[in-house]
Amino acid sequence: MRKFFCFIWLSCLALPMAAQEALSLDSCRTLAISNNKELLISQEKINAARYQKKAAFTSYLPNISANGGYMRSQKELSILSDAQKGALSGLGTSLSAPLQQAAQVIAQLHPEIAGQLPALGQSLVGALNGAGQSLADAFRTDTRNMYAGALTLTQPLYMGGKIRAYNKITGYAEELARQQHNSGMQEVILSTDQAYWQVVSLANKKKLAEGYLELLQKLDSDIGKMIAEGVATKADGLSIKVKVNEAEMTLTKVNDGLSLAKMLLCQLCGLELSSPITLKDEQEKDLSPGTVPAENIDIDAVYATRPEVRSLELAAQIYKQKVNVVRAEYLPSVALMGSYMATNPSVFNSFEKKFKGMWNVGVMVSVPLWHWGEGIYKVKAAKSEARIARYQLDDAKEKIELQVSQSAFKVNEAAKKLIMAEKNLEKADENLRYATLGFEEGVIPASNVLEAHTAWLSAQSEKIDAQIDVKLTEIYLKKATGNLRLEDEENLQP
Repeated sequence: MRKFFCFIWLSCLALPMAAQEALSLDSCRTLAISNNKELLISQEKINAARYQKKAAFTSYLPNISANGGYMRSQKELSILSDAQKGALSGLGTSLSAPLQQAAQVIAQLHPEIAGQLPALGQSLVGALNGAGQSLADAFRTDTRNMYAGALTLTQPLYMGGKIRAYNKITGYAEELARQQHNSGMQEVILSTDQAYWQVVSLANKKKLAEGYLELLQKLDSDIGKMIAEGVATKADGLSIKVKVNEAEMTLTKVNDGLSLAKMLLCQLCGLELSSPITLKDEQEKDLSPGTVPAENIDIDAVYATRPEVRSLELAAQIYKQKVNVVRAEYLPSVALMGSYMATNPSVFNSFEKKFKGMWNVGVMVSVPLWHWGEGIYKVKAAKSEARIARYQLDDAKEKIELQVSQSAFKVNEAAKKLIMAEKNLEKADENLRYATLGFEEGVIPASNVLEAHTAWLSAQSEKIDAQIDVKLTEIYLKKATGNLRLEDEENLQP
């Protein structure tokens, strides 16, 4: 729902642009953030890290798996040997001699049944052969077609702290992805602000160049009339025309630079390069930059807000947990296991052509005994990497402190330059006014008027540069202190 409202809000920002209304700095920032591909990539990295964190949590839960298989064999398993099978199938035949001897003894004792004994002996032999064959068939396994299936449950009980460390690592990785996204967002805002104020600077210089050209054209017209009256020389007229040509060339360069600067801003905002955009601050006669306090900056608060510091802190925590992961590889591990297995043919009631199975529960313990010191070396290597991360964090803090100090110094320096530029402009305005009056009264030559115009142009340009410099140094200070963000940045957070 938040993304939906954000989309509607961005659409509303685009409508005024289509109606040729001025774009504010904040709206340019919003468009740039919404259309920056690097930020879209970092957003997907946050999503991936979040899913990896959820996947890591599942290591605490039981793992259930099912396996099944079928195997066709050329031969079946045989419990009896071929000799045993032959003996059983010919059981009656092998007993025929003893049976004949028994029949002779019976015939001598009972002559009245002597004629029935041969037939009885043959039937008995056949019955014994059949019983032996049935017994041999009963011992057949018929295992040429075998089916097997198993359902297994594994619950980790103790893995040396590996699961807990891995969950912490994925949690830190998600937060690290967020901090990198915030850092990228600040870079986009900084680039957008630089392009925005570049356009504003060139737009003001365009107005200045147009005003300067108008002054020179008026002065050229006046000189032409004075030459006609004989109170000025052609040399004065030629020097004025040279200045007019220079002013026209300067205006052309400013127009070209302004077009290129607007193209860059359009590219950052995701607009068509040829979009006829107008910025809100272009229409301001005086930029009147505000002041950002550059004194008494709490460096600890800066460390807490800078995403780079937070990223390095998270990286140090990740390397610390990696030490635990490496150590866990050489610690005992305990897991609870349970399964249910079924086969066909089954062996629980002789060899039956039925699926029958059984369940089992057990505990598996793995204890590493000797690896020639491999675990010790790997743990020491992981600790070295963790120390490297801490050293990088300390180095970054030192550089950030220097960066903040330099940015604060530049803010104060830019404010002083702006005051000096305003004083110089006041003097240039006064000098131009006196020179113009003197020229109109005929007591000051045209060369002095041109010098006054040139000084006035330089003072005006320096004032514009000083105002833009104040704006940019304020932005750099906010970037250095980690406070460069949108007013409604929460709506754009992942």
